[in-house]
Amino acid sequence: MKNIVSIVEIPANDFSRAITFYEAILDISIEKVEMDGIHMGLFPNDGEGIFVQLIHGSGYKPSADGVVVYLDAGSDLQTVADKIEANGGEILMPKTEIGPEMGFYALFTDTEGNRLGLHSPA
Repeated sequence: MKNIVSIVEIPANDFSRAITFYEAILDISIEKVEMDGIHMGLFPNDGEGIFVQLIHGSGYKPSADGVVVYLDAGSDLQTVADKIEANGGEILMPKTEIGPEMGFYALFTDTEGNRLGLHSPA
């Protein structure tokens, strides 16, 4: 088993707003698909590793409580963190060193009210 996590779903109340937010802060294009009345925004993926998607539909509710997913923010998470508030999110914890050789992390809420993290080596 390569990784215990295979799919991450980030709930959205306003699907378009959530797509706009993540495309802006991560400089990515999100593919929109619909399956059985559920709207999904697929983050770029090379077909291996963890699949991340925005999800909007019955039974999906954004939350600031519970599991926290950390997104890979590239070589320096500050680049992504600097875009969060300008795009409607909120920084909860600024860039903070985890420890020697473990990198840095930050916490934020997205436009939907989900609490997520960023991680980078520098």
